[in-house]
Amino acid sequence: MKQVHIIGGGLAGSEAAWQLAEQGVKVRLSEMRGSGEMTPAHQTDKLAELVCSNSFRSDDAEKNAVGLLHQEMRDLDSIIIGEGDQHRLPAGSALAVDRDHFSDGVSKRLHEHPNIEIIRERIDQLPESGLTIVATGPLTAMTLAESIGAATGEDSLAFFDAIAPIVYKDSINMDIAWMQSRWDKVGPEGDGKDYINCPMNRDQYYAFIQGLLDGEKTDFKQWEKDTPYFEGCMPIEVMASRGPETLRFGPMKPVGLTNSHNGESCYAVVQLRQDNALGTLWNMVGFQTKLKYGAQADLLKTIPGLENAEFARMGGLHRNTFINAPKLLDKELRLKKAPHIRFAGQITGCEGYVESAAVGLMVGRMVAAEIRGEPFTLPPQTTAFGALLSHITGGADARDYQPMNVNFGLFPPFEERVKKKERKEAYTARARADFADWLQPLSAKGLQLA
Repeated sequence: MKQVHIIGGGLAGSEAAWQLAEQGVKVRLSEMRGSGEMTPAHQTDKLAELVCSNSFRSDDAEKNAVGLLHQEMRDLDSIIIGEGDQHRLPAGSALAVDRDHFSDGVSKRLHEHPNIEIIRERIDQLPESGLTIVATGPLTAMTLAESIGAATGEDSLAFFDAIAPIVYKDSINMDIAWMQSRWDKVGPEGDGKDYINCPMNRDQYYAFIQGLLDGEKTDFKQWEKDTPYFEGCMPIEVMASRGPETLRFGPMKPVGLTNSHNGESCYAVVQLRQDNALGTLWNMVGFQTKLKYGAQADLLKTIPGLENAEFARMGGLHRNTFINAPKLLDKELRLKKAPHIRFAGQITGCEGYVESAAVGLMVGRMVAAEIRGEPFTLPPQTTAFGALLSHITGGADARDYQPMNVNFGLFPPFEERVKKKERKEAYTARARADFADWLQPLSAKGLQLA
């Protein structure tokens, strides 16, 4: 039996390793963290460590594209979604997890699997032979990034990604803040009070916006000046620079919330979401920032309810690198110039924890089919998996390729007219029917290798 070499033990690499191992394939998983190396964003050497957030976003499989992707991954025995379900935290209709317990769970299952060998090592060059999956993520070590560049003859695309601050709950003033989910929405593990809300009146909001604009920012080297931000993870001060009302219609929107202390609506609201199972740490939703730590702490403490806040982690910014996947990869995510190599996860230009793991899952199954000598049938583009893969491998214009979360805009339009208010349910109904048809032959013949 051939062995597959996976480079990178993040979400995509962990998921690919699990899928291959469960189908009887031997896997060598190389992860540089734990070998004396570390990335600018990670804090541990755990596999599938969550860095920027602890949320896998909406788990609504009826009206949301990422929730639909969750369900499709569950149907394919995803270790990432499986462990996410095991370590779920209250977060309304979102799937948020205790990040430490989640990573511990993934690490334990991979370490214990008889078909997986985990090696703590840094890989500096793309292997010249042997089935390989590169799942090093957007924080790929510079030496390997240079090797990828040499193999592709292309410059990688660079984006900035940001991290939100984390606050100790016992330092939040609950005489001002209150607990409530937007629209009182109740999730599987919640009670309609899954978020801490900090209220702002008009004057407080505009003073905060001015503080964002005036606050001291992290300086970047000259070669980083023209690097763009990913729209889905933009620093709050960059959003504020687009107009004073931008944040009030974004992460600070007050709709669906009523201050339980006085029964009044607010001009703006800052939300915090539980970050660990103990409920001692809460992260500031949508509050990615590149403010310097001192200025950041001073400004965040002007938010009502956070005047005495203590921070377990301040916000930060790091540089991400992605390949031009539509130009460089084929439909099965093989490098056209070296087809023994496949790419998976965020380095392909998908964006988000769930999408990264989903691509790793699909690549693992593609390699397993290749080892069996069987053709791999891609999931229909009408499914969440199919729509995401289509975007990565050709649905996007290679001349202007940007990271993308799964969304209904990636799905084919309906031939018949569908009312706008019924469109999301129609997308998911079509997707689930088509995914079941695609899955049926796999279930009929079983997933194990001989």
